[in-house]
Amino acid sequence: MKAIRNPLAIAILLGVSTAALAADVEVREAWVRGTVSGQQATGAFMEITSKSGATLVGAASPAAAITEIHEMKMDGGVMKMRAITRLALPAGQPVPLGPGGYHVMLINLKQPLKKGDSVPLTLQVEGKDKKIEAVEVKAEVRELGATAAPASAHKH
Repeated sequence: MKAIRNPLAIAILLGVSTAALAADVEVREAWVRGTVSGQQATGAFMEITSKSGATLVGAASPAAAITEIHEMKMDGGVMKMRAITRLALPAGQPVPLGPGGYHVMLINLKQPLKKGDSVPLTLQVEGKDKKIEAVEVKAEVRELGATAAPASAHKH
């Protein structure tokens, strides 16, 4: 019997999504800010690294009716948030999505998100070949007031 050394062939045989292989994308520290009853929106945060360079062009989640990529930036001395259609993922450079910066916005939530829950996200990533791949992510729900990764998650 011949050993299979092609990662794509192995992924197909194992039934594993090939999206991360195709787009060379790694997602770390994915989390969502918890909500209270009646709250309609929250943010999802993570660090995305593309080995070969790609572009984040969309996101989706069964937890929300609308999922958008947003940025926050100063405009005339006022911090403003707006939806963006593309976020560059330069080759080999981690791109942080965090409070006060780029993030994935979950709008029209279907139910409150409680600490300890897990929220599935599908990131749509366009590779250099212009093909859009889906990258599946599970994001941990953290406390309503969470602003960053817990101290135990920091790597030194």
